Amino acid sequence: MIVRWETDHDYVLVHIHQDMFGDWIFSRAWGQIGTQFGGLKHQLADTREQAQMWLDDEATIQRSRGFRKVLDVNDDTPEGQEAMRQLSLLDVV
Repeated sequence: MIVRWETDHDYVLVHIHQDMFGDWIFSRAWGQIGTQFGGLKHQLADTREQAQMWLDDEATIQRSRGFRKVLDVNDDTPEGQEAMRQLSLLDVV
C-alpha cells in the first residue's frame, strides 16, 4: 500500500509492505516537491494491523497540517510502481 499527501510545496509518502523475511515495514518519506530536501524513515511493525494504525495516525496528522491525499494505491499498480521508483531514488541521495 502506498499513500501520498501533498501541499503546494511539500509531500509525505507512506509505503506499507512486507520484506523478504515476512516482517511488516512502514516507510515514510517527506520533503519539498521538486527538490532533494527531505528524509526517509523505515519502522518495523509487529503486525500489519499496527502498520495500518500508524498509517491512520499519519493521515490524521497530515489532514490537520493542511495536506491533501493525492495517491492511495497498491504496490502492484502502475501508479504504485512509479511511486516506488521515486521512493527508491531517496535511498541513494
